[in-house]
Amino acid sequence: MEVRRTPNNNRNRHNRRGVVGIESAIVLIAFVIVAAALSFVVLNMGFSTTQKAKSTITSGLGEASSAIEIAGQVTGKGNTTASKVDAYTIPIKLASGGSSVDITASKTAVKYFSKSVTYDNIFKGTLTSGTYTDINSALTAAKTAGYINEIPGVGAGSNSTAAFIYFTANVNNNSIVDAGEQAVLAIAYKNGDRPAALDTVNTEIIVSAGAPLTVVRSVPTITDAVLNLG
Repeated sequence: MEVRRTPNNNRNRHNRRGVVGIESAIVLIAFVIVAAALSFVVLNMGFSTTQKAKSTITSGLGEASSAIEIAGQVTGKGNTTASKVDAYTIPIKLASGGSSVDITASKTAVKYFSKSVTYDNIFKGTLTSGTYTDINSALTAAKTAGYINEIPGVGAGSNSTAAFIYFTANVNNNSIVDAGEQAVLAIAYKNGDRPAALDTVNTEIIVSAGAPLTVVRSVPTITDAVLNLG
């Protein structure tokens, strides 16, 4: 007996194919959505990791470089009678591209050593008001401020070796070195600590951010009141 397929059988087959096609499309769309979500998570984690790495590198570079730099000639106040250096000055400014630096006594230290003496911290403070054109006027102001008890080389001299900072270009009259300002680190020696010709003086200026600024100079023959130490 011959069995003939009816049109209903063909219609059911087409319906089943249509259902299977829709289910496949739904599954495919679900896979695409999940893949997109996972890709977003992975990319977001990658961007976050990259940003953290960039911040770490930037911070590391900042700590490895000094926030301040030498801004001119290092000089000494020569005492030709005693053949000694009464005071020593290092001009400083912000390093190129650097941020403002706080130079208050609580956030700054100055290490010093020579052939005969070593000090862990001789920094006393900053003359915040106005500017000074020479070391002599700055020493007088430092004595008034109590950073030193006597002008080096005068009488018995100061009772201790001390460092202080004064400004030669002062914008804000505070204890922060800002862009456009220039300061000078001055070291006033007590008589027994004064370096002589051929001595080597080592100074390390430590501020709140960045690496310390180290300055090493050799003392020339003391024949003038102003000595150029380079």
